[in-house]
Amino acid sequence: MPYALADASGFHELTVALRPRYNRRESSETRRGREPVISRASDKIMGALDMLRPWRNTGSSGGWRKRATRRQRFGSLALLTACSILAVLAASASYAEESPAGEIENHASSNATRIGVEEDARLGDLKTLNDYFPFRPPTDLATWEQRRERVRRQILVAAGLWPMPPRPEPKPVIHGKVDRGDYTVEKVYFESLPGFFVTGNLYRPTKGKAPYPAVLSPHGHWPDGRFYDSGEAEVARNIEKGAERFPIGGRFPLQARCVQLARMGCIVFHYDMIGYADSLQMPHRPPVRPHLNSADRWGFFSPRAELLGQNMLGLQTFNSIRALDFLCGLPEVDASRIGVTGASGGGTQTFLLCAVDDRPKVAFPAVMVSTAMQGGCTCENACYLRIDSGNVEFAALFAPKPLGMTAADDWTKEIATKGLPELKELYALYGAADMVMAEPLLQFPHNYNYVSRSVMYSWMNRHLGLGAVEPIVEEDFQPLSKEEMTVWGADHAPPPSGEDWEISFLKHWHEMNQRQIQALLVKDSLSRDEYRAVIGGAFDVIIGRALPPSGDISAEKLGEEPGDGFRVERIHVRNLPRRECVPVIVLTPDRAAGTRVIWVSRQGKRSIRDGQGRLVPFIERLLREGIGVAAVDLLGQGDFTEDGMPWKQQRLVTEDDYAGYTFGYNPPLFSQRVHDLLAVTRYLRDRNPHERLWMIGLQRAGHWVAAARAQAGSAIDLAVCDSGQFRFSQVTEMADPDFLPSAVKFGDLPGLLSLSAPFPLWCDAESDDQAVVRRCYDAADSAERLRVWPALPADANAAWVEDLLRLAKP
Repeated sequence: MPYALADASGFHELTVALRPRYNRRESSETRRGREPVISRASDKIMGALDMLRPWRNTGSSGGWRKRATRRQRFGSLALLTACSILAVLAASASYAEESPAGEIENHASSNATRIGVEEDARLGDLKTLNDYFPFRPPTDLATWEQRRERVRRQILVAAGLWPMPPRPEPKPVIHGKVDRGDYTVEKVYFESLPGFFVTGNLYRPTKGKAPYPAVLSPHGHWPDGRFYDSGEAEVARNIEKGAERFPIGGRFPLQARCVQLARMGCIVFHYDMIGYADSLQMPHRPPVRPHLNSADRWGFFSPRAELLGQNMLGLQTFNSIRALDFLCGLPEVDASRIGVTGASGGGTQTFLLCAVDDRPKVAFPAVMVSTAMQGGCTCENACYLRIDSGNVEFAALFAPKPLGMTAADDWTKEIATKGLPELKELYALYGAADMVMAEPLLQFPHNYNYVSRSVMYSWMNRHLGLGAVEPIVEEDFQPLSKEEMTVWGADHAPPPSGEDWEISFLKHWHEMNQRQIQALLVKDSLSRDEYRAVIGGAFDVIIGRALPPSGDISAEKLGEEPGDGFRVERIHVRNLPRRECVPVIVLTPDRAAGTRVIWVSRQGKRSIRDGQGRLVPFIERLLREGIGVAAVDLLGQGDFTEDGMPWKQQRLVTEDDYAGYTFGYNPPLFSQRVHDLLAVTRYLRDRNPHERLWMIGLQRAGHWVAAARAQAGSAIDLAVCDSGQFRFSQVTEMADPDFLPSAVKFGDLPGLLSLSAPFPLWCDAESDDQAVVRRCYDAADSAERLRVWPALPADANAAWVEDLLRLAKP
């Protein structure tokens, strides 16, 4: 009986909610003495509930049967009511004690507050690459173009390619030509970033006339990549199942598609993923190595590399961009007719390249675009990449250009009903609904077999204008041996590799990034705009949200109490679309001066009281001066925890593994806490638009304030940031609550502070790396709005507090 099951489950949640959140100052003896009473009351409630249900489960054989007479159920209802009252009284006993004058903590920790907080969606399971990623296209092009810019920037920031690294003209080495009559194959290598080499084979047609269209062909996660040989037994099985046509093409399917495209008149570059075939300078998927995580020696996948925005997905995506540079730079290539196709991980490379580079004109990512699994390899994941987005939307960035896809009996099998209709809806906004297509070939498992390749050939033929007669039949060919494909040999020595090389490479990459950032340093108002576009655009992705619209925010008042010259409100500020809740204590003086402070602390709102439960002098003085206070529990503080103490670690999808598996789908805890501040800012702005709104974060809580101000801008009239010289570069573990990938790359905390210009900012002692903050304020002609104090102590009589209070006077 679904009704009975739901009834039992729902009431069990009620009895759990009625359990007390004990007064943290009561004795353990008092607590233990009350527990049996509460436990018995809970048992009585559940027993009465069982009698109330008209049906009961008698076991696996008997099923659901009728039980309990009407009189029994009436008596149980009375018992249930009495026990519920007793349970509530017992649960609230710890809060019935008389509070000292000025104490407000008991109001802040009530069960009503706890129940609301427990509904926060962020306390549920973390999102993973195996979840559901629907695409919801907008209804107009203007909205889509705005969204398109945001998602493209998100991909580039996630990949560590914002701003785009320098791209000097490639200097390829092309050698070892093999002539197969109607096409030739050559070996190619060139540097993408200094010290790292892209390797592959270049297929050229011998017939037709230049300029030729060209196709870029990433191979995906087939064993040995470009050298893949499925073996005689596997190809025999595939021919029998109708997946392949010829023994040679079926045994060497990656070569087969390059040969056929060359025969159709395309120049094809088939290049290696990192760690495959000839790309052996580092493994494709090295583990997290604790010994490679220091400021002077770090490797891929280390927390240090993530803080600097360095990841394998980014390097591989940049290799694709540089491969396109190489291909388009060939004199015989028609750069206006470029296609890209790959399957599986090669499909991921295809749609990511086509999302961030405008040069491809036709795309065919095979067996990868889906609302389900998003890509299981580290090379397909990066911090921030799929937060509020996914592979279908990434593919949509190619609109309105021709986008073809295939699906198989894998995670892509529902593309016809989940993904393709939405893509067609988006393409229809451009009047190009026929420019997107997906062919479900569900009779085959994950593949890029002959049948799938045939669909691709037709798509390329039509949209690259190849003029081939259809149906296009893939012909057999003489395969290349490994020796004929490999780019390295006696005359072409392989480049350096190993951990020492990796460390050196990442250092050079970081230094190159920092030169680009340094070149943006503000000199005038024009350069300030560019600086804000790059640094502000990056932190916009890192934080993940702007100030929410008014319609997204609601507030529930849980109670109101009088204080000594002020009133106390307990409020839940809710972000409705996100299903998030922020507990807030609002203190409003009886004689308000028109200013309110959002109080931000590493301890949450409990920091407004001392050990005896009285308001701390700093808060008392603000109230005496007529300044209201809104004290906030950010995610993982106060009401979010059983003991009221802040989380010491943030949650990870997998321990001691790649950060991208967690933060590619879930915002870091730091960002989520900033989301809370933005929600409270919106609520207080709408609650009293004429009230001055200050945000103050002392005792190393200033980093959250700096981030909130960067996103909220003028909505915060004054930001006071005491960082205590905190820097994100000090963080060494992914589980650290302040771990914020890419933050160090974009200037660390001073980079965030600089984004406050031109709005009023007070911060603590200036260090060498904070010069950028002054330069931003100078360039904005607002130097007087930046005040740097030797320190910002939480002392009610400190000099900076006296100046603050003078600002609040009418």
